[in-house]
Parts: sequence; structure tokens; C-alpha cells
Amino acid sequence: AAAAAMDAAKPNPGQAVDGEAGSEWSIPPNAPACMERHLDGAHYRADGALLLGASSLSGRCWVGSIWVFKDPSKAPNEGFCSAGVQTEAGIADLKWVDDKGILVASDSGALELWELDENETLIVNKFCKYEHDDIVTTVSVLANNTQAVSGSKDFSVKIWDIPQETVLNSYRAHSGQVTCVTSCPGKDTVFLSCAEDSRILLWDTRSPKPATRITCGASSNLCLSLVWHPHQNDTFVLGDENGTVVLIDSKKPDSALSTAVHSRSVTGFAFSAHSSPLLASISEDCSVVVLDSSFSEVFRNRSHRDFVKGLSWSPSDKGSLTTVGWDHQVLHHVVPAQNSHPSTNSDITV
Repeated sequence: AAAAAMDAAKPNPGQAVDGEAGSEWSIPPNAPACMERHLDGAHYRADGALLLGASSLSGRCWVGSIWVFKDPSKAPNEGFCSAGVQTEAGIADLKWVDDKGILVASDSGALELWELDENETLIVNKFCKYEHDDIVTTVSVLANNTQAVSGSKDFSVKIWDIPQETVLNSYRAHSGQVTCVTSCPGKDTVFLSCAEDSRILLWDTRSPKPATRITCGASSNLCLSLVWHPHQNDTFVLGDENGTVVLIDSKKPDSALSTAVHSRSVTGFAFSAHSSPLLASISEDCSVVVLDSSFSEVFRNRSHRDFVKGLSWSPSDKGSLTTVGWDHQVLHHVVPAQNSHPSTNSDITV
């Protein structure tokens, strides 16, 4: 009887012990025990849930994992995730699709669709399609949320029908590894791509010849990152291998605005939700920089200790920017109002 009473007093797996934070022990089903070191992507959902992609880029097995944190301040602590799942290969890029879908560009050459299930405690695979012949480096969901575009080291760009789980079109317009694709926020059929062939292509899938080359004299280096302006469908930003950031009007590419922001390759961009949006950029120089609408620097942070690989503005606080990197840090930056002075490393929470 005494032994039975002792057994009854023992906490079950997943049950909190008195004095301990219950949420830390509530690890959801199928979530990996350990998150890989290299964080390659971070994206907020509209309700503030944070999506993370992680990869193991050392050792014998290059695997990855997907994580969702309802409380982003707890990331990357595995014990506080709301859902997580292991993937068969590293994750080069990932995006939300609507509220429950997660589209993943895999190092295996596959495009994968995962979906939150079981009250968002489980991430289940919906499809895994090996249509590319090399690493899928980049993926972007088109404005209609039913189609996506992917780019790969196999030089190709592919248009996907997400509900039908199929490739609609495949293009070999680049002669080098595709480094970035980005969809136009206000147009279902328009997107941009760039590659190691030094070309930037503007796509409209309604046209018989869908790709048009954009020549920009402001940067003669390899373009690695692209993002559309959220309010101007003809305007986009590129980041090159030397750390230069260029604002381009696709109708007038020769009148581009250029500034040297980083000392190494630009790895990503994100516009804020302000009426005059701020532009955040990240880089292999381990820095995070925010520019205002006139391309003046308003914030710079160097707290990362390795390549910064993902960024996203918080939907609940316009001045809060989250960044992740290969140093396994998830940093939450407080960006000052546009009329304030440039900020330093002090405005940060981990």
C-alpha cells in the first residue's frame, strides 16, 4: 500500500511538479527533444505566434525541425513551444500559409507543406514533393494564398498550386543558383527572382513570356535578397553580396536609391507595418539594421554572434523586431520611433 501511495505521488511525464512552471513540462506530441543550432527562418502569424525553422549543419546527419511558439519570448526554449516536428533535412526557408499551413523549402530538394492540428499542438505533413534537383533555397506564397513560387540551386523557378499539391509551371530562366524569390503583395501573378547569374527577373505568369530582366546600375554585385514594398507594387528592395541595399522602381530602375548598410552579404529584409514603413535588413556581418522611409539608419544592433538568417516584425507591436541566426539566438529588438535618434545594443530583450 505504501509503494502504491508513493507511485501515485510521482508526477506523470508531462505533469508539472509543485513549484515548477507547468508550461515547461507540457511538451507537445512529436516535438523533438532538442532544437538544432542553426536558426534559418522566423515569421510571425497575425495573432503573434512565432514560426521558427532550425537546421543542423554539422555532423553526419543534416536534419531540421519546425517550431511554433505562442509566446515568442520563450523561444528557442523547446520546453515552451506549442508545437514542433523533426524534418528529414535542413530548412532553407519557410513561410506561413493562411493560419495553419507551413510551407518549407528543404535541403533535400523537396517543397513540403505542413499543417497545425490537434488544437495546434501537432504539426502534420500534408505533402512532400521532390520536384527540384537540388536544395530548395527560397519559397514565397503568392497573394492569393493558394499558389507559391520556389527557387533552387538547380537554377529553376517553379509555380505551385498548394491545394492541388502540384507544380503548375517550371522555368529555367536563370543560368545560376536561385537565391531569392518574393511575391508581390497586391498582385496574385507577379513575383521577383534573383540568382547567381547576376540577373533580377520580374515575373508575371499571365504573360506568354513571363520573365522580364531588370537592369540596375546601382549594384553590379550578386543580388542575394529581395523584398517588395508593401504599399507600392512597382517598388522593391534588393540586397547584394557586399552589403549594399538598393531601393528600385521597376518602371524606372536607373533612378535607384542605394546605400552601403552592411559589410557582408545581405541575408534578408522585412518591412514594418507603419504607414511609412521601416525597412529591417540582416546580414552575414552579424548585424541588424533598420532604415526609415528616406533610407536613413534609425537602428543598428550587433548582438548576434553568427550569420543572422531570419527576421519578422511583431504584429502586436509595430516597434518590435525579432531576429534569429546561426548562433541559436532569438532576439527581440525595440526599434525607436522614427523621430528618435539612432539606437544601440541597449534596446534588446532575449
